Order: sequence, then structure tokens, then C-alpha cells
Amino acid sequence: MDEDPVELGVSLLANLEHEELSLAEAMDRIETITTDPTLAREILDTAELRGVIEREDGLIRPKRGTYVRFERDVVRRDGEFTCKRCGTDLTTGYFIRFEAGEHGPFGSSCIRTVTGRE
Repeated sequence: MDEDPVELGVSLLANLEHEELSLAEAMDRIETITTDPTLAREILDTAELRGVIEREDGLIRPKRGTYVRFERDVVRRDGEFTCKRCGTDLTTGYFIRFEAGEHGPFGSSCIRTVTGRE
């Protein structure tokens, strides 16, 4: 991965379509970038320091109100992929384009879960 995982994680948290989510739900999203606990904590700490999220009582609240727009920010590619969230083999992968880099691939249901559409 050429992208900085911390920047990618902060971008992901900044673009979630949730008013709030549990720390476990936030970690489900962050683990699509890294399973390293130190790096995951750095992502959360950096996002909080930059004012992207608020953390309180095990809840994460995104503060920016920007969202992934599927028609603009999600790229669909055909090929052989493995979903970054659930590990399923895919023939169509969905990738989110952030300023910090591209994140994916995800399957059709996992892309909605990761972005907060479900």
C-alpha cells in the first residue's frame, strides 16, 4: 500500500454516514486498513486531534458531515479481488477514492457497510 494508512483511516472516519457508532463498529471500519492495534489507535487519536471525530463513553461521532458519493467517489472494477472487510472472493470490486488515496476492494454489501449506508 502506497497510501499512508493513518491518513486513509482519518479520511474514512471523516466520511462515515453515521451520527454515531460504537468503538467496535469504528474498529470494523479501521480494520479494513490495518489490524495493527498501535496503528488503529493512532488513526483514532489523529482523527480526534484533528476534530474529525469525537470519542466519548465508547462512542465515535463523526463531526464533518461529508459523505462518500457513490457516483463520484466509488470506482467499480472487474477482476479477481478479495474484500478487505469480509474476505470474500470478488469478481467485481468497489474502491473508495479519498484525497489520501484509494481504499478497497469491497463487495457490494461491504462497501455500503463501510461507508455507513447500511
